[in-house]
Amino acid sequence: MANILIGKDFTPPDIRAKVTGSARYSEDFRPDGMLFAKLLTSPFPHARVVSVDASEALAMPGVAGILRASEVAPIPDPQDLILTDEPVFVGQPILAVAAETESLAAEALEKIKIEYEELPFTVDPLESLFPGGPNARTNGNVVNQGQISDFKWTAQDFAAAGENQLPTGKPATEWSYGDIDAGFAAARVVLDETFVTQGMAHHSMEPRTAMAYWQNGKCYLHASSQSGTFPIPTVARYIGIEASELVFIAEFCGGGFGSKGGGYPIVAVPAMLSKKLSNRPVMMRIARHEEYAIGSARAGFQGRIKIGFKADGRISAVDLYIVQENGPNGGFSDWLSAADAVALVYTPETMRFRGVPVNTNTPPRGPQRGPGQNQIAAAVEPLIDKAARELRLDRVAIRRLNAPDSATKYGPQQSSVTSAHLKDALDRGAADFDWQQRVARSGQRNGSKVTGIGVGTAYHSAGGRGFDGLVLITPDGRLNIHTGVGNLGTYSHTGTSRVAAEMLKMTWENCVVVRGDSSKHLPWNFGQFGSNTSFTMTRTNYVAAMDALAKLKEIAAMDLGGAPDDYDIGEEKVFAKADSSKSLTYAALASRAIELGGKFDGHELPSDLNPITAAAATGLAGRGLVGVAKDNIAGSGTVPALAAGFIEIELDTETGKYEIVDYLGVADCGTVIHPMGLDTQIKGGAVMGFGLAGYERHIYDPQTGLPANVSLLQSKPCSYLDVPSHMQTAAVELPDPQNPVGAKGIGEPVQGCAAAALLCAISDALGGHYFNRTPIVADMIVNAVAGRPQSHAPLQVNTA
Repeated sequence: MANILIGKDFTPPDIRAKVTGSARYSEDFRPDGMLFAKLLTSPFPHARVVSVDASEALAMPGVAGILRASEVAPIPDPQDLILTDEPVFVGQPILAVAAETESLAAEALEKIKIEYEELPFTVDPLESLFPGGPNARTNGNVVNQGQISDFKWTAQDFAAAGENQLPTGKPATEWSYGDIDAGFAAARVVLDETFVTQGMAHHSMEPRTAMAYWQNGKCYLHASSQSGTFPIPTVARYIGIEASELVFIAEFCGGGFGSKGGGYPIVAVPAMLSKKLSNRPVMMRIARHEEYAIGSARAGFQGRIKIGFKADGRISAVDLYIVQENGPNGGFSDWLSAADAVALVYTPETMRFRGVPVNTNTPPRGPQRGPGQNQIAAAVEPLIDKAARELRLDRVAIRRLNAPDSATKYGPQQSSVTSAHLKDALDRGAADFDWQQRVARSGQRNGSKVTGIGVGTAYHSAGGRGFDGLVLITPDGRLNIHTGVGNLGTYSHTGTSRVAAEMLKMTWENCVVVRGDSSKHLPWNFGQFGSNTSFTMTRTNYVAAMDALAKLKEIAAMDLGGAPDDYDIGEEKVFAKADSSKSLTYAALASRAIELGGKFDGHELPSDLNPITAAAATGLAGRGLVGVAKDNIAGSGTVPALAAGFIEIELDTETGKYEIVDYLGVADCGTVIHPMGLDTQIKGGAVMGFGLAGYERHIYDPQTGLPANVSLLQSKPCSYLDVPSHMQTAAVELPDPQNPVGAKGIGEPVQGCAAAALLCAISDALGGHYFNRTPIVADMIVNAVAGRPQSHAPLQVNTA
């Protein structure tokens, strides 16, 4: 039977507030008696606080108090700290001051006298790996599997590689499958390329402002979070309380892109200041330059890849080495995910991966949209074009030949996938973009301007399992869908909730999505990151709805006779299949659930629920018919989101600037839940991809460790002026068999494929010049056209 709600557009319930400006973000709340907090941050990339004299600040009228590192919950190395007396990057918070006004708090910071001992620092992983090179931390320079070590290569490793190739010293991690020597021996073309993908800030529009107060023994925290219930245990631990003692409020979020998917430590500052200062509410607003420092960043890569291609274009061998710039903390698993992506997207017959994550005194690294997968797409996709050029193969055809399908096994464990239709996405894109006609225009000149055509592919895992769903049918007949999904801008909180309504055949106007405030009884859901929400939370809403449906039929059978299987649903009623006049409305059944109690109204719960869900369902007990369940649907294997991007540009060889003439993004995302949402995801991901490919990067002075671009102007993301006014989107729409409605996520690879397509188009416009670096900026293009050397060394990072 055709879906009524799934696959249809809808008006999200929070859209009016966003459009009219009435949406309330963390800094929009102003409870009576509120104090303002400001952070004192490190001016050095690495230092030790020797002494602090805050007496003058504390003597100022209206200054309420300060918070030091010794007063906050201890967090083990190498995790991000709340406050510290040994900062490891410029901008790391050392202490916080609370005062009656924000300006007074800022003045108080100026009165605090701090003596520092400067310590060695580095902004280049290779500098740290060299024998005797500086470490970013006093206790080591490499964090692998949570352990810190002092990790060095030999001088011979560097000498053997020369200046233009990445050394391949001992790795921190290594895996392989197949005989790569035989794979390279079977190759017609072998490429051995060194590449750099520079780190970059997350650039969340809303900084991580937070406001907190204490009431009746609980901490109420307004925070900027892209997730709903997932951050609660972590944030509670930072504050030093139990998860049940935290009310987490995050109804709106002005962007996170992975940096706000879980709990992050700085939100504990206003909560701990409030507790210290007689429970007065405390607002901590984060400025843009502070957000640049503490707001997380994408890991950079210094990499080397050797790829062997057979005569027909099939990849016979890959040897990949990645040095990840980890920032000063444990970083994220980008380097490992990049290797998995190569194994899955290109299905090489044999492969070896080696890598090492190295600390630098730059902002903390965390997951940023497609962490690892999107950097490696930007690095490898132009090399696929290079091989195609040498083998005289079509660029779409060589990708299609190596693309995965649903039977693919990948990586060292030969892992399986739930579904993979990248070949179909390439076919759809080539047809819709009129690939052959576009390629015929490749290299055409109009004065100093030349046409470039590109195609790119990318991947990210896109689904989780084992979380909980919760719904409530009240005696007025309304379906309340309680969701722990955050408001990261995709409306997935509502899109996935519609699955529950679909299963219960509810009219959407009679449904309420309950979210954004944990005091409203929200279930334990996965965080909104990693493209997982569509797959993961359609499953949770499905199992909750199925539990509710079983209870509806069971009560109907009790009251009307027969067995539950004798009944069906429609028009918000349960009716006998043999005689539809024998029926009960959902409203009547909800009232009966309250009368019956027990499992029907939430007084008895399944034993396998997460404690957060159990508490939420208990809070709803006696209010109606409760449907609650853990997702125990069978399944295994990676859920892959796959995407292909097609682009045409016009590049000016005199200025190095280019105009994106047209772009098409094609998604392999299973059943489409919300067409308009998917369209926006593909386009928004493309814009971020264009930024990764051509604009955004960290710049740090290697002599001082100071940042050179901390604002949106200096570290510029794409604007409307940098992208086409119209972009095309499409979806394969082949359902994933391990999701009850066929859905899977897509948010991450639509960035990676767009970045890759743009980089390939730039190289195409230049007749096959490959930069092996992101971003490619105008002066690099001008230098390439003129045959001049670039202003950076091949492996240099954090540089202009």
